[in-house]
Amino acid sequence: MKGDRVEIVVDAGDTTRTYEVVASRAGRRVETAVRRGVVEVSEVTRSGGVVRTARFMATRVLALVEQPVPREDSSEHTAERPAERPFRDDPGA
Repeated sequence: MKGDRVEIVVDAGDTTRTYEVVASRAGRRVETAVRRGVVEVSEVTRSGGVVRTARFMATRVLALVEQPVPREDSSEHTAERPAERPFRDDPGA
């Protein structure tokens, strides 16, 4: 999905470095995995093909921030819902 983004903050000795992996086209997504002491962040197509991968040593990663695509606000769909009736104590009333 266009807009999927992962920020990785890495300890680089006396400073920190920030890297970003972004889904560059519509239909792609960004997946993260931690395996055997390595953090992998990959951009993946709809069919599951990996476009590119960033790898970091897990001991050096300070923060991993996943930022998904902003979704539609639920308040926009309230006009489409039927009017809700308030609950009553007596169902026959």
